[in-house]
Amino acid sequence: IDRFAPGFNTRASANAGFASASGRERSMGACFSSPTGGGGSTDAEVLFFPDAAGMPCRLHLAGKPCRRANCTYAHADTSLVKLLRRIDAASKTLDVCVFTITCNEIADAVVRAHERGVKVRVISDDEQANSTGSDLRAIADTGIPVRTDAASTHMHHKFAIVDGATLINGSFNWTRQAVLGNQENVVIARDAKLAGVFAKEFDSMWGKFRGNEYA
Repeated sequence: IDRFAPGFNTRASANAGFASASGRERSMGACFSSPTGGGGSTDAEVLFFPDAAGMPCRLHLAGKPCRRANCTYAHADTSLVKLLRRIDAASKTLDVCVFTITCNEIADAVVRAHERGVKVRVISDDEQANSTGSDLRAIADTGIPVRTDAASTHMHHKFAIVDGATLINGSFNWTRQAVLGNQENVVIARDAKLAGVFAKEFDSMWGKFRGNEYA
């Protein structure tokens, strides 16, 4: 995985053919709180893709000013940047269950979590694991345990659980195409009860796929 080097991700032009400021505003998403049946509240953020501004500048991601006059990468808090920050906020556990991972920036965030001591587990689809551009090999090579379904059908989920309390879920595959081209959504909800339902499903699949370690 190329960690934030200028010009990373050669799979597509970072800013090709993307629309105006109005499109960028639509991609930013929204935050809200709503009451739950138990009398509490759910804090949620909704993100929409594609990111019209393109892929983020590595300096902006690092919280540093970019002084390159010719930098063509995004310097705003795009939907991808917001998603990456949620993953970077993991302090204890990160369970990832996603059909395909080819976006280097997201894969880097998963690896960073592992490197700072977060317990990371990844489940993905066996066919996609070996597809062109897949980041699963690079993730597994860092020591993160990865399992696949090894089935004729697909492991088609797209969710992650951060610290057992925050759920990341939606139509969004963790791919560059989803960031830059597709109409996608991600809901990030800080709701331990809701996250717990997905955690139970993750643990069930983790046990089911025992023996299908991607190594």
